[in-house]
Order: sequence, then structure tokens, then C-alpha cells
Amino acid sequence: MTEPKITSQDVARLAGVSQSAVSRVFTPGASASKATIAKVRAASEQLGYRPNPLARAMITGKSRIIGLVVAYLDNQFYPLALERLSNALQAKGYHILVFTAANSQDGIDAVIRDLMDYQVDGIITASVAMSSDLTQRCAAAGIPVVMFNRGQPGAGLSSVTSANVEGGRKVAELLVAGGHKRIAHIAGWHGSSTGRDRQRGFVEALADLDGELVAISDGMYDRDTAAKATRDLLKAQNPPDAIFVGNDHMAFAVIDVIRDHGLRLATDISIVGYDDVPLAAWGAYNLTTVRQPLNRMVDATVDTLLAQIKDPKRAPQKIEIDGPLILRTSARLPKDKS
Repeated sequence: MTEPKITSQDVARLAGVSQSAVSRVFTPGASASKATIAKVRAASEQLGYRPNPLARAMITGKSRIIGLVVAYLDNQFYPLALERLSNALQAKGYHILVFTAANSQDGIDAVIRDLMDYQVDGIITASVAMSSDLTQRCAAAGIPVVMFNRGQPGAGLSSVTSANVEGGRKVAELLVAGGHKRIAHIAGWHGSSTGRDRQRGFVEALADLDGELVAISDGMYDRDTAAKATRDLLKAQNPPDAIFVGNDHMAFAVIDVIRDHGLRLATDISIVGYDDVPLAAWGAYNLTTVRQPLNRMVDATVDTLLAQIKDPKRAPQKIEIDGPLILRTSARLPKDKS
């Protein structure tokens, strides 16, 4: 025989409190006395009661579930970001649903529609874009969306990124000051705001500094694509003496190719990445890179999303957070920094 399901009424009777008191104890942010909490927790433990968040959502209209959507997890930056976003949201009393989506509009839109069916209170998209139609549907449903590490001009969505244009500029200044004469760029995906912004800052700064940009290619944020682009660059009659790579994930592939060709990092050719994932500090790569201020980006994302949940009329925020250039041994340094 199946045991009868324990309800909040059963807990209330055993604890000697009202059913509403039981509800308050299990509702994050609700008020209950220490004595009431102790009695309700003890009764719940004795009976084996677990609150039903979906049933509460039907009553309150709030699921306390946040949807996190990410396109791919190959890049070390995103598992770290998802872990810290999840921890930060859970500390605020929210449950997390993580979905991966193919980096195509149809795949992303399908995942967002699924999240809406789960009646999530809000959505964080990590490096994915949304169609204008879906953006409007989320707004009509009262579901705020914050874009993490990606912007989408004109979408009316909040976004949190590092200061990508400024990051690209810092790399250009470093390479020119280091005496490099033939500089190439393997960019992030041109379809992403992060890739375009890093490239724009880099190219504009090189022009300002009279640096020579010998080639730009789209690395698509993909290791194999970046590796092929590197082999093509090294086949040139005058190969580059420095390459700025749009993220660390691609930069590791670039370094592997450089070494396969018998070239020495910093001496024969300098490599600079972007993100500063943990592997960048490993001795095998020791990659000079622009650090994305992950903890500050996570805090800003969570604060922005929860503020919009609390106040649906709050205007979208565009937040850019500056990150430092981390100097290691993969790039030749200017004399004043060596």
C-alpha cells in the first residue's frame, strides 16, 4: 500500500500552529518566530514532510526558480560562471534550472519557451542571444531576462559584460609597447557582441598607435577553427610576431600549434588571450590575458535580475565591468614591465 502523502496541514496539527505559519516557515523571506520555526521544522522532520514548490507557485504566482541558459560548456569560463551564478542565486533562496542550447536562434528560442512553461521567475542567458519575438513574449509574461557576457543592442534587455572594448584596447597597447611589428587577431565569433567589441577596441587602438594589423580571422570561439587560422597565419610570407586571440579557449589551441611549429612563445611570437580561466595560469600555457571579473559580473547579474523581479517596471541596465590585463610569459613585455 502507498503511504498517504504528508501535507502542510499534518505538520500544522503536529506542531500546534496554523497552516499559514507552516507556509511562512518554508517561504524564503517570510517572517516567523524562532519558536514557530523550531516547532515546524521538528514536526516536518518527524513526518518526513517536504514542501511542494510548484504548488506554492500556483498560489503565490512565484516559483522561486531561475532559468540559466548557456550555449556551450567547452570553454572553462562558462562552467565556472554557472557554478557561481547558481551558488549566488541559491543563497538568495532560488532554485536553478540549467539548460544548454545550440547556438542557433531556433534552438535558443525553444529552450526559452520551455523555461516559460516552468513558470520561472527570471532567466539568465549566458552568451546566447534572443529573438525579438521571444523577448516580447517574456516581457508580456512578466519574466525578466538578464544577458550574461553578451549584449544585444535594441533588445530592451539588461546585460552584464566585462568592458570588452577597453579590454581589446589594453591588448593593443601591450603589444605595440612590446615592439611587435606584425600583429594578427583571431577574433571571437563575429555574431557575438563580445567578439565584435573586443575586436573593435583592439583595431581602433592599433590604428591610434600606428600598429600594423596584418590579418583578422573569425575564430568562432572554436578550438579547431582557431588552430586552422593559426596554421594559415604561419604559412604567410611574413607571419605575425603577435596574435591577440578572442578568448583563452581558442588561445590554448593557438599555443599548441605554435609549439608544433617549433616556435618559442614571447621570443618568436607573442600570444594574448581573454578571460583568464584557471588553465591560463598553468605552467604549460602561462597565458597573458585579459581577466574577466567573474565574481563582480555574477553579483551584478544576480542583483539586476532580482531587482527586476521585485520591480517589473525597472528600466533595463547595461553594465560593463573593467577587468585587468594579467601579464605572464606567453607575450613579450615592454621594457618597463619586464
